[in-house]
Amino acid sequence: MLKIGDNIPNINVTTHKGESVNLSDFKGKKIVLFFYPRANTPGCTAQGCNLNDNYSKLTAQGYEVIGVSPDTVDKQNKFADKFGFKYNLLADDSRELIDAFGVWGKKKFRGNEYEGVLRTTFIINEEGIIERIIDKVNTKEHTDQIID
Repeated sequence: MLKIGDNIPNINVTTHKGESVNLSDFKGKKIVLFFYPRANTPGCTAQGCNLNDNYSKLTAQGYEVIGVSPDTVDKQNKFADKFGFKYNLLADDSRELIDAFGVWGKKKFRGNEYEGVLRTTFIINEEGIIERIIDKVNTKEHTDQIID
């Protein structure tokens, strides 16, 4: 996993709107980059909606909010439309960005072990350097974790 002080990788990814973006496109802005396992699941929906409900608080502090999952553009678009997300969701179905950040790993659910996205949020400064990592995400109170 990338660490505090690391530069973010220079990788092109597609937004839920089908537009190609690179994290370097956001230089000059602070970024809340949150990785989540799958669109339209209870935890991911709670997290996405918490950030959307508090979007103006985050932007007032200069943050650009970006969500990433291994879902397709179509699934991300449906997720964003269903909940009216004001921020971009990145469709990383090739897992290039997910792997570059090191957020793919072993997980357990109901006694079963499997591999998937480790729910993690990176707070990135205007120069593209990771300032903080939140790896114990409270999906219902995530904005408070970011702003505190």
